[in-house]
Amino acid sequence: MKTLQKIILPAELSGRLSAVYTEIQLEYDRIAEQIGLRCSGCPDNCCDSYFLHYTYAEWAYLWEGLRNLESGTLERIISRARNYIEESDRSLAKGKRPQQMCPLNDNGLCALYSHRLLICRLHGIPATMTRPDGKTLNFPGCFRCQEVAPESCTAGELPAMNRTSILGRVAAIESELLGGKRHLFPRVRKTIAAMIADGPPTVDKLFCRR
Repeated sequence: MKTLQKIILPAELSGRLSAVYTEIQLEYDRIAEQIGLRCSGCPDNCCDSYFLHYTYAEWAYLWEGLRNLESGTLERIISRARNYIEESDRSLAKGKRPQQMCPLNDNGLCALYSHRLLICRLHGIPATMTRPDGKTLNFPGCFRCQEVAPESCTAGELPAMNRTSILGRVAAIESELLGGKRHLFPRVRKTIAAMIADGPPTVDKLFCRR
């Protein structure tokens, strides 16, 4: 029988990740204010967007928050997560991008708002990112952001969040969490629903020693 090792996010790394999230929120608010972006009254709901997440650090951080929920609430979320996976698998099998409500959405509000993940915090406003190969990527923001953006900003003048340093800091936290051996661990590529339904992150000890 394989022995599985739990991946626990130490308090120091959890604090650093939380600090990154706080900075994101401050920058998000600043840019949204410049653009005039408001989520209130929006006909869309970001929580039904299909996002994948890629780090053990965020997976462990998510479970840090889930453990603080009341048992009944956690059970409902886990049940919704399993249903989400079944429905999304059916959509993917048909070649369609899933569009289902996140299992953390509880009566219109995120049940784990303080522990929501990186892409949940970045989504909405324009952003840029420079890849390791030097290529710069531009993200225009959500449809409402593009609707309300001032006409003077349509020629590439729209204020944008630079994701490069943010992702670099999260990658550094991930590397420390995995003891500098990130390349030896199975790749994480999961929806929030899968992170919930699969339980806290664990890895095969034999695999990690390779």
